[in-house]
Amino acid sequence: MQRIKTFFLVGSFLAAFLAGYSQQKTYCNPVNIDYGYTPIPNFSTWGVHRATADPVIVNYKGDFYLFSTNQWGYWWSNDMLNWKFISKKFLRPWNTGTYDELCAPAVGIIGDTMIVFGSTYTSSFTIWMSTNPKANEWKPLVDSFEIGGWDPAFFTDDDGRFYMYNGSSNRYPVYGVELDRKTFKPIGTRTPMYLLDDWRYGWQRFGEHLDNTFLDPFIEGAWMTKHKGKYYFQYGAPGTEFSGYADGVVVGDRPLFDGASAESQSDPISMKLGGFARGAGHGSTYQDNQGNYWHVSTVMLSVKNNFERRIGIWPAGFDKDDVMWCNTVFGDYPHYLPAAAGQGSNSQSLRQNVDTSSYASKSEVSAMVASPTGGSRMGAGGFTGWMLLNYKKQIQVSSTLGGFVANNANDEDIKTYWSAATGNNGEWIQSDLGNISTVNAVQINYADQDVDSNHYGKFTDQYHQYKLYYSVDGKKWNVLVDKSNNKTDVPHDYVELQQPVQARYIRLENVHMPTGKFAICGLRVFGNGNGTKPSPVKTFFVLRTEKDKRSGWIKWEPVGNAYAYNIYYGIAPDKLYNCIMVYDNNHNEYWFKSMDLAKPYYFTIETVNENGVSQKFPVIKAE
Repeated sequence: MQRIKTFFLVGSFLAAFLAGYSQQKTYCNPVNIDYGYTPIPNFSTWGVHRATADPVIVNYKGDFYLFSTNQWGYWWSNDMLNWKFISKKFLRPWNTGTYDELCAPAVGIIGDTMIVFGSTYTSSFTIWMSTNPKANEWKPLVDSFEIGGWDPAFFTDDDGRFYMYNGSSNRYPVYGVELDRKTFKPIGTRTPMYLLDDWRYGWQRFGEHLDNTFLDPFIEGAWMTKHKGKYYFQYGAPGTEFSGYADGVVVGDRPLFDGASAESQSDPISMKLGGFARGAGHGSTYQDNQGNYWHVSTVMLSVKNNFERRIGIWPAGFDKDDVMWCNTVFGDYPHYLPAAAGQGSNSQSLRQNVDTSSYASKSEVSAMVASPTGGSRMGAGGFTGWMLLNYKKQIQVSSTLGGFVANNANDEDIKTYWSAATGNNGEWIQSDLGNISTVNAVQINYADQDVDSNHYGKFTDQYHQYKLYYSVDGKKWNVLVDKSNNKTDVPHDYVELQQPVQARYIRLENVHMPTGKFAICGLRVFGNGNGTKPSPVKTFFVLRTEKDKRSGWIKWEPVGNAYAYNIYYGIAPDKLYNCIMVYDNNHNEYWFKSMDLAKPYYFTIETVNENGVSQKFPVIKAE
């Protein structure tokens, strides 16, 4: 009888535990998947590290499939939160002399078949096909695809015609070509789709400071989306190593632009210049099962190698004028996963709960409500409103390795990190939130320090284990999350609490590292600081450079109770679709170099702290 009772209690506890995690409704970038390590030894001379980029997500038979660079397999998910890895190598015996097993892969859907192809400059790579990728059932569709292609992308039009786009160059455009659906041989010659116009569009300039210092900008990462009869050709630029890596879009009236009308949108559809997870280039656009659009793209890290990168997912869509947008505002804070059936699309939910008291006029209210950056507290892709609680606040640690100091773990810079002296059980890091706050979620971002020298490629048998504690006084501690029995690899683990807690201190204690030291590039605590929202900016202006309208100087009066500022901008007051997040209240200027020199721009700004955001400054025009 006692055994039955004990079994019942344990079973009930386990069911409750699993239910708590299965009910998680939010996610947080970077995406928490078991990133493999770069398989290229020359890329690891500064340290072995995880890396992937150039993601494609497709919705196939109601499930999501994620492919990205050189992972020796792919992931699938039914909720865009829990991703299951499937091991698969796509090179054939005759593909020798390359580490690029699936680099910047193309994934397409033709009828009931998924097809996959990796980047190559040769004619010897295989196009693979599957009608059951969840079971890892694949067979060659074309043994050797004769025209090859680097950074390829597939597109099936409504009439069944099939196309491939490809190219990665700072000299040549991205090309498109129609393929025969039976033979997969090209129909006609490749059509030049688009070549960068960095003389006009400031954001297309190469470099961290968009100055074309030592290279011309690259165009790459093609993708095609069809919406209301128009063709939205997307491309990545100007370089994957930089915060300004973004996806632009050219809109045409047919899938190949040769001789067709086509117009470039002035600003990128996905760009994230500031914050923890920066960069939003070389990606793909897809829909969930409720019809919401999403955009998945590359997050730059580029510490141990220029091609050290991660993945981010952002809500996307089209406005009433069929302008394509992607919302990266608070894009590395918790957001809602796809809505339950009937809840509505993200293009609708991103217009809810706009605080109209912050705007100067009725026209400005209308403009901001029409914008996906107007704010949201519910619906697929909507920002939860949970703020970062521990930015640059006091940190204590068990030990420190060299110059990898404690406050690197909460400076909102993914490039910097704290490392303990060892990777042993019992190493810990503790964050003081400053006062008792409401904690809704915690994100643990691990860094790669002293990773085993034999860690090249994909490992499916490694895992992280840890415990999270919380306290109101720093003396009495309660368990917040216990993953001491976890057997999964979670380099960017994100835990949404089933019930929020009141806490001042959060403590992360290591139990087991998969390899290397216990190192953290971001211990990020989200919720509400239970205090006053920041004051709004009182003075704000933008001066465009007289001889180069691509660039300008943004200046504002600093606000003492803010830790960051969101600067919204766009080519119309109702299309402020891009945003720059500037941290530190003593930073009150930004050198902005991303504009279309041929058009006027509109700007507004809001302040951010652990308690929320301020009213926005009235929208201003810069000509």
